[in-house]
Amino acid sequence: MTLKDRIAALIAWVMKLKPVRVFLQYNAKGGPLLAAGLSYQALFAVFAAIWVGFAIAGFVIKADPNLQDALLQLLSTNLPGLFDNGSGDGGIIDTDALLSTNVLTWTGAIAAIGLLFTALGWLASGRDAVRLLFGIPTGPTNFLLLKLKDLGLAAGFGLAVLASAALSVMSTTLLSWVFDSLGIDEDSTVAVVAARAAGLLVVLLLDAVVLGLFYRVVSGIHIPWRQLRQGVLLAGLALGVLQVLGSTLLSGATRNPLLASFAVIIGLLIWFNLLCQVLLLGATWIAVSADDADIDLSGSRKRGRKGAGAPSDVGTAL
Repeated sequence: MTLKDRIAALIAWVMKLKPVRVFLQYNAKGGPLLAAGLSYQALFAVFAAIWVGFAIAGFVIKADPNLQDALLQLLSTNLPGLFDNGSGDGGIIDTDALLSTNVLTWTGAIAAIGLLFTALGWLASGRDAVRLLFGIPTGPTNFLLLKLKDLGLAAGFGLAVLASAALSVMSTTLLSWVFDSLGIDEDSTVAVVAARAAGLLVVLLLDAVVLGLFYRVVSGIHIPWRQLRQGVLLAGLALGVLQVLGSTLLSGATRNPLLASFAVIIGLLIWFNLLCQVLLLGATWIAVSADDADIDLSGSRKRGRKGAGAPSDVGTAL
C-alpha cells in the first residue's frame, strides 16, 4: 500500500468516527448559527427570569440564609460574572437589591411580562433548533396549548433550580454531620474536596434533568432512552467542565481594556453561546446515534435494520 493510499485510508477512518460525524452534521445543519441566535435570546430571558424568580420566591429564600447562599452560589456557577458579591470581582446584579425585589410593583410587573415573552420565545426557538438538527419539521400544534406548555416548563425549570439549591443545603448539612461523626475538620483538604465534589454532583444532576426535559419534552421528540442517555451524559459532562472553568475562560476572553465597560455583557454572551453550543451538540449526538441505530425519531419506530437493539428500548422515554 502506498503512502497516498494509507493517508486516504486514515482519512476515511477518521471520517467514520462518531464525534467527527456529529460535528460535520452539526455544522451542515447550521448549528453554530442556531446557537448564536439562542444565546442572544438567553441573555434577555435570564435577566427577566432572575428578577421575577427572586421577586416571587424571595420571601422563602430570605427566610433561610443557607438556602439563599446555596441558590446564589448555584446561579453564580451557571452564570459566572453576573452577580456582584462585594468582592470587587465585578458583576452587574447587586444581590442585596435583588433580594429586595417585589413582583407587585411596576418594575416587577414589567419584568414579569418580559419573562413571559423572552423565556417562552427562547423555549420556542430552542424547540425549533433541536427539531431542525433532527431533521423533523415542526408539527401542527395548537398555539395556545403550546405556549401554556412552555409556561409550565419554564416554571418547572425555575422550581428545579430552587430544588437543586435545597438539595445542596441538605448535602452540605449531611456532610457536616458525617465530618463531625468521624472527627474530620471541615476546613481540611478532605472536607473541602468532598464538599466541592458534592456541589458538582448536584449541578450535574440538575443539568441532566434540564437537558433530558429539553431534548425529550420541550422539543416534543419521542427519543428512546438509550439515545437520550448518551446525549444527556455527554452534554452534562461538557457543561460541568464549562462551569468549573467558567470564570477562567471568561476572564481571558474579556481582558481587552477597550471592552472594559461591556466586559460582563460580552462575557455573558460568550458564556451563553458556549452553553447553547453544548446543548445543540448534545442534540446532534442523539440524532446521529438514532441514525446509527436506524430509529425514526419522528415516531420512535425502528426502520427495520437488524441488530439495532431490543424493541423495548425504543418506547422508553425519560
